[in-house]
Amino acid sequence: MPARGHKGRGAVSAPDGRFTTKSVEFDDEELHARAEITPQTVLRAMPAGRIISSNTSPDVPFDQSINPYQGCEHGCVYCYARPSHSYLDLSPGLDFETQVFFKPNAPARLIDAWEKPGYECKPITIGANTDPYQPAERSLKVTRQLLELFRKHAHPVNIITKSHLVIRDLDILSALAAHKLASVAISVPTIDDELKRIMEPRVPAAAARLSAIEQLTEAGVPTSVLIAPVIPAINDHEIEQILSAVAEAGADQARYIFLRLPHELKGLFSEWLDTHFPDRAERVMSLIRQASGGRDYDNRFGVRQSGRGPYARMLAARFNTAARRHGLNVSDYQHVLDCNQFSRPGQQQLGLDF
Repeated sequence: MPARGHKGRGAVSAPDGRFTTKSVEFDDEELHARAEITPQTVLRAMPAGRIISSNTSPDVPFDQSINPYQGCEHGCVYCYARPSHSYLDLSPGLDFETQVFFKPNAPARLIDAWEKPGYECKPITIGANTDPYQPAERSLKVTRQLLELFRKHAHPVNIITKSHLVIRDLDILSALAAHKLASVAISVPTIDDELKRIMEPRVPAAAARLSAIEQLTEAGVPTSVLIAPVIPAINDHEIEQILSAVAEAGADQARYIFLRLPHELKGLFSEWLDTHFPDRAERVMSLIRQASGGRDYDNRFGVRQSGRGPYARMLAARFNTAARRHGLNVSDYQHVLDCNQFSRPGQQQLGLDF
């Protein structure tokens, strides 16, 4: 039975994860019946044993990160975090965007980490894997609770999101930014609303994200932009338009990331291509392989985020030229923050004017 999309969802199906030991096979009648059902989102509490993850990859500009959620309802088909659902014996496909886990004890675990005598204050990035401002955050407010602690203890924090919901917390972010303790990176991979509905179905429109950039910068919060990912023959033609729009909105830094297809993501992405772009699916994959040394994905540090070869060099040249034209810094997508104001829990507060 040919695959078909689900309204409001990115993945086309729910294939088994790579650690699944017992697969369930459905006959054509059952597959047809399941295809008619719109998958519903289920939120589940998943208490965290620890909340801060350490990073040693030279490709990313931070050492520490927090993800308040596992799984993401935004449904971006290209999300490199999808394979993480395999560790929960769930599908990186539809399960990733419908079976969403939140960490209710994240604030308590953050305090635990900060109280340890050996803790070294370094900027923490919230949202490195899954979006901290996905729809569930509107009611659960796990991210906001964490930000309140960053403000209370004067700890530097970077946010990565593609949601205008970040503006809800402008009071905290602007207070932190006034002391060089916060920055925000907004992901804008397309400004084409029709393409957005296919690529990232439950993400706010580009206009809402551009408005968020304007409000953040007007409030003094350093704001950068990620064109992530750049997908050959899908959104690569938008690079110049996006950079022009985000620069006009007030962003001062920008970076792009080439499409990554680790583990199960290759199959999910190929299925999505065949469903939504059958006219160019082969060309898209051909260009991806050209930029990945003949493979579907080159996972080596220094290559996996930018690709290599003539096509990848052309993308880099176009991006850098357009960024310079609009006065955007391309060295990074996170601003330098101050780590000298941190007040460890239990110590006398520094009395910053928050």
